[in-house]
Amino acid sequence: MEAGTARPRVVILGAGFGGLSAAKALGNVPCDVVVIDRRNYHLFQPLLYQVATAGLTPSEIAYPVRAIFRKQANLSFRVEEIEGVDFGARTLRATSGPIPYDYLILAIGAQTNFFGLEGVKRNGFALKDVQDAVAIRNHVLRCFEQAVLERDPGRRGALLTFVVGGGGPTGVEMAGALSELMRLVLKKDYAGLNLADVRVILVESLDRLLAGMPESLGEAARKSLEKKSVVTRLGTVVEDFDGKTVRLKGGETIAASTLIWAAGAKAAPLTEALGIPTGRSDIAPKTRCDGC
Repeated sequence: MEAGTARPRVVILGAGFGGLSAAKALGNVPCDVVVIDRRNYHLFQPLLYQVATAGLTPSEIAYPVRAIFRKQANLSFRVEEIEGVDFGARTLRATSGPIPYDYLILAIGAQTNFFGLEGVKRNGFALKDVQDAVAIRNHVLRCFEQAVLERDPGRRGALLTFVVGGGGPTGVEMAGALSELMRLVLKKDYAGLNLADVRVILVESLDRLLAGMPESLGEAARKSLEKKSVVTRLGTVVEDFDGKTVRLKGGETIAASTLIWAAGAKAAPLTEALGIPTGRSDIAPKTRCDGC
């Protein structure tokens, strides 16, 4: 406890679903709660794909943390970058200086797992934050603008080919929403483009979609995507992407200017600095499947 007070100090790292739930549960407990995050808003991540496909604005899925806890008297919030933890001294090492705690709750979330594919990491798009979603949205619109001016059929086809890596929930939602955006909305704004040149391709290394769910749901997702004109490539592994070409295991290539990576997640970087054991999602599976 801090000197001069009888109330324990509970520090919660992360203002995601876990962090917010823990903070609210401590609302009537005689303690001082400090929530720390590197951003000042809570993000509803499941709807990021809607921002990426212009269905929602960022403000519709991001809400200020301070506003959420405005009425919780025992809670304070601060934006910090945490560099490490001294468990013996019960102190966080932050950019602004040491932060003491009596109890520490880690709810720091995950980051995109590129499984060592540096080309994919460098040239592809992740979908973990608002900035990622906005970058995808802007990139898609830019591809259409460039395609209008492109006279070479091959380059125009690459600009209008969008590959999504990973057949888990994020990949399935992203691919379906992309196709709807292009075939229901953008075709009206880009009437000069041939809709047949637009391709959305979902690549999954396993032989089914939504591997963590019942097989019937995976098959239903596949049929639904098929109706939306999404090409589903099962049993297919992405090996590299240079910004112009997606290279698949076995040597096949897809000419595409866009690769959206939704093929896995791993623990946040801070866990490595803390030496905390992580679960299997931090280990690259042999088939590089989503969520294994």
